[in-house]
Amino acid sequence: MKQGTTILTLNNGYHLWTHTEGQGKIKLLCLHGGPGGNHEYYENFADQLKELGVQVTMYDQLGSWYSDQPDFSKQKNIDKFLNMDYFISEVEEVRQQLGLDQFYLIGQSWGGILTQEYALRYQEHLKGIIISSMTDNIAEYVTNINAIREKEFSAADLAFMKECEAKNSYDNQRYQSLIDELNRGYVDRKQPPAISHLTNTVATDVYNYFQGDNEFVVTGKLKGWDRRKEIHKIQVPTLLTFGEHETMPLATARRMAQTIPHARLATTPNGGHHHMIDNAPVYFDHLKQFLRDVESGNFTD
Repeated sequence: MKQGTTILTLNNGYHLWTHTEGQGKIKLLCLHGGPGGNHEYYENFADQLKELGVQVTMYDQLGSWYSDQPDFSKQKNIDKFLNMDYFISEVEEVRQQLGLDQFYLIGQSWGGILTQEYALRYQEHLKGIIISSMTDNIAEYVTNINAIREKEFSAADLAFMKECEAKNSYDNQRYQSLIDELNRGYVDRKQPPAISHLTNTVATDVYNYFQGDNEFVVTGKLKGWDRRKEIHKIQVPTLLTFGEHETMPLATARRMAQTIPHARLATTPNGGHHHMIDNAPVYFDHLKQFLRDVESGNFTD
């Protein structure tokens, strides 16, 4: 596969930014979170996995950062692109255009949703999957983030947050300061300077449509997403990797590990939602062990 940056032209005429690094027979395709996030926390994966001979490809999904961004003020673009079917088909088209087969698919957060959905439709192309920091349903995630808010804040602060949310006053300075506190505790615990920017890189049109204003509310189209009754159909080796101090409930992760037939759960101490950054040595130890075990035929749950 061609190294470096390749711009793919999709069948719909839009363009996706992709980037491939690393040499070897193991192929890893990376799906970022958000929705509306970008590839950046995968930028060191090729270097971290070099010893195993892993070729890493990452891309920005339609609407995100380096890829084309349709005008989502137009309803026709919302209807055509801002839905689950589109993004799953996008993964498959990227796979086809890059010539990937019997590859590993990793998805973080929203990317973990896409990984589950893709595996349920196209697992004949997969050698294994890594679901990073994502549940198999939104309801249990919402329960967990509500519990986090109740634990972290006083009754007065919690009442204030709920009042802001009821009024759609998400830009309130005090409200945003409380969300920032939660982000520092449960999302980006390390607060890495390398991926901070002077401009906002989040595709807010996409993020707000699916999620809502922030990681601690779900008011968008993802509300109600649920694959609890289907994930037992995923037959490929699966690594579930979660931070031990993050937004997603570990109880759900443990249940998923029991439900998916060939799944292993690995948790990262002092890791938040972005535990590949918060505690990279442990995260990559888990990932490398999974890849070694699958490649050698020694993978066990």
